[in-house]
Amino acid sequence: MKITKILTSILHIPEDDPLADMPEETGRMRPVVTLRIQTDAGIEGVGLTFYGGAMTGSLRTAVDELGALTIDEDPLRIEAIVRKLRAAAGDNCGPAGIFLLALSAIDIALWDIKAKAVELPLWKLLGGARDRVPTYASGSLRRGLTDNQAATAARRLVDKGFVEMKTQMALPGNPSPAEEVRRVRVVRDAIGPDIKLMCDINQRWRPEQAIDIGKRVEDVGLFWLEDVTVCDDYQGLARINAALSTPIAGGEYVWGIVPFRHMIEARSVDIVMIDLVRVGGITQWLKVAGMAEAFNLPVVSHVIPEFHLHLIAAIPNGLTVEYMPWMIKLFQETPPIEQGHLVLPNTPGLGLTFDEAALKSFRVA
Repeated sequence: MKITKILTSILHIPEDDPLADMPEETGRMRPVVTLRIQTDAGIEGVGLTFYGGAMTGSLRTAVDELGALTIDEDPLRIEAIVRKLRAAAGDNCGPAGIFLLALSAIDIALWDIKAKAVELPLWKLLGGARDRVPTYASGSLRRGLTDNQAATAARRLVDKGFVEMKTQMALPGNPSPAEEVRRVRVVRDAIGPDIKLMCDINQRWRPEQAIDIGKRVEDVGLFWLEDVTVCDDYQGLARINAALSTPIAGGEYVWGIVPFRHMIEARSVDIVMIDLVRVGGITQWLKVAGMAEAFNLPVVSHVIPEFHLHLIAAIPNGLTVEYMPWMIKLFQETPPIEQGHLVLPNTPGLGLTFDEAALKSFRVA
């Protein structure tokens, strides 16, 4: 089998809140680059990438240019293709940035092809540890909401059957620690004691803030505190982790596999969060998951649940999938949620087919 063609496009996806209908910012859009890799066997693999921001056009160009180098290659030899693309980019390109984002889209599509070629869903091909995985509602309980909005959104999520959900601290306006704590208690009071509640800081605290506020909310019973300070302050993260009883999650802002080694060796986190696009695709994602397993650490995902559920289900240390369904509109059908779990598909590959009407409505180039 040989790769014969690649097709890319830029889409603008609304960042609305389909789970609780409580968007923080109405009309906000996320630019996404989609990819299709076609083969002479009639098998097509799909992938996507983002985080390009104002450079999304440059990201698409990078996918096109790297993708052109895969023509006539065997799509089943994924490591060989990754090696070729790294060599072509050269050492001056660096280990992260646009190159890694573009590589991720190609790598994802190649794994989709590989699983389709052997007629297996990706999660089974990669290990098949379980056929359903816990998932948590994300993107509804954002820091920009009022207390009443946050409480209403939280109750809506419970009514929809979610037993895990994530809120945020590091509120706008540099509030006092007491205000931060008060807000997270509003959400806890709205959902009761039995719902697993995570809290994301998005790197906005200094280590001493994280320790101070983290200790004040320990009785709230958070399932984890996420990205409590800048992602590459491994010693600062380790100091926070050692000071708090609440588990610390982190890793979504980490690029490639090597920084994860430093993060894990420093005991910076209790829960390793891997972003499929920033890490370099499925090939690299699995390597980080194996590294985490060697240190007896669970792994969680960051956004794009339609892709990530395969990976969390495949590995023995997968914990839960972030359900932030911004991309759900792109596909004809996505996996259902039953009693707080995503049910894995049995169709070959990722089990995803682009919805042509949706692509047309979101396409900008």
